[in-house]
Amino acid sequence: MIIEHIVGNVATLEKRAPHIEYVYLESDQLVKRIQRMKTDHGNEIGVRLSKNDELSDGDVLYMDEKNMVVISVKKDDVLVISPTSMQQMGDIAHQLGNRHLPAQFIGEEMIVQYDYLIEELLQELGVPHNRAKKKVPKPFRHIGHHHD
Repeated sequence: MIIEHIVGNVATLEKRAPHIEYVYLESDQLVKRIQRMKTDHGNEIGVRLSKNDELSDGDVLYMDEKNMVVISVKKDDVLVISPTSMQQMGDIAHQLGNRHLPAQFIGEEMIVQYDYLIEELLQELGVPHNRAKKKVPKPFRHIGHHHD
């Protein structure tokens, strides 16, 4: 089966099929437009999305009256950073930016992929943080740039 369009997302679907098969992906696989994957029932699926499409947790790849195939993102090993002030947020954001480390913000928390050097930096700076396994809403993206 080749999937070229995302049907929808389970969070917003009005009607669901009674049988669900899941495809478990690492968060960095969400940005791949063309890939092969296997459901938890052993069925192979090919995905070939358009340039503007990107996978997300809960996306429905296929659905008929009886069956549906849904993306489930595996939890990432992350550092959840909870600065106590705007100054602390700015300082740590500057430090992480200098390392070109992608971050995501959820509420008052900054989330980065786990790195023992970043954990040591946070400890040195006294920034509250904890290591966790979390589903991230989107993949961590390194943005290319150059210093002119």
